Amino acid sequence: MKAITLYLEQHAADILADIKTLVAAESPSDDKSAVDACGEVLQQLFQQRLNVRAEITPQQHYGNNLKFSLGGQTPQSTIIGHFDTVWNKGELTLREEEGRLYGPGILDMKAGLVQAIWAVRALQQLDLPGWQNVVFLCNSDEELGSPGSQQWIETHARGSAQVFVVEPAVAGSGALKVARKGTGRYDLTLTGLAAHAGNNPEEGASAVLEMAQQILALHALNAPERGTTVNVGVASGGSRANVVADRARLEVDTRVTSEEEAARLHAAIMQLQPHDPRVTLHISGEQGRPPMRQSAASRALFARAAHIGRQLGLTLEGASVGGGSDGNFTAALGLPTLDGLGATGAGIHARHEHIIVAEVVQRTALLAGLLSGETP
Repeated sequence: MKAITLYLEQHAADILADIKTLVAAESPSDDKSAVDACGEVLQQLFQQRLNVRAEITPQQHYGNNLKFSLGGQTPQSTIIGHFDTVWNKGELTLREEEGRLYGPGILDMKAGLVQAIWAVRALQQLDLPGWQNVVFLCNSDEELGSPGSQQWIETHARGSAQVFVVEPAVAGSGALKVARKGTGRYDLTLTGLAAHAGNNPEEGASAVLEMAQQILALHALNAPERGTTVNVGVASGGSRANVVADRARLEVDTRVTSEEEAARLHAAIMQLQPHDPRVTLHISGEQGRPPMRQSAASRALFARAAHIGRQLGLTLEGASVGGGSDGNFTAALGLPTLDGLGATGAGIHARHEHIIVAEVVQRTALLAGLLSGETP
């Protein structure tokens, strides 16, 4: 590990420069042209640092997905990371203050992608094992739930000996993510009858009133004792104060720790009925990401990470978190999966999103050690 760390320390300025380059290529998930332009920058980094070209999988509505393969030997180690972000172009600026580097998507998760590139480059340049059997799966729609890349990830990750997800570490503790909740997304569209709120309100059927009742029904599905949450994150409806509302809409997020809870929630949500028979209720959505559970193989993977961490001066913990990632898909395939191997920092999806510059080399070395097959 000393040789790897020394090499990375010598190239710390280059790693940071690459992170800035990728972050500067802004890539909001719903802007295909911007995401694809960012993908081209990412391809340039892979070509420059690892001398490997992308296998491009075009997508019609989302950014193109990129696969990079090194060595071709087996067993395969798969690294997963996305390059889309939640930020519209121009919303955040790239800046460095007091040892923190701020920018759109820098923590979630462009710094992690760059660290992964340099982890493999360190092994390659030092002629150490581990880089000859690596596949990078870089997708462009993770922040949307990976609608166009889930099957692509599952296809190319299948059979992997180990999967490393370079999403950020747990904020504050730097813990790795050994388990995640499954996630779901639902839309409810309500159509009522408009009427004048003063002259003939009885002729109307309020979609907003119905929406309020559906919110209560959805909230009743929460089961915190089982780790289940149902959140109505967006509620909108109506047109004017003096009109009985004829339309309303809800956007709902669900989180579960088990497939049984996922099935319960899906059935309950899809079976919701309007309280006012004059209101039409249309429901769409699904439980998208399955829960990421820690298997015996995944526990062994974490034990290796903890061993390598100790050599680097890190005391690593394994955490179960509420957010989902593409690691949920690979874990559901039975593949040993370890998440949170990207950068450290804070502010995911927040305006103060940043990474801790001083910890970039250390976290990059951790991934390099895992890829090299370092064992206790």
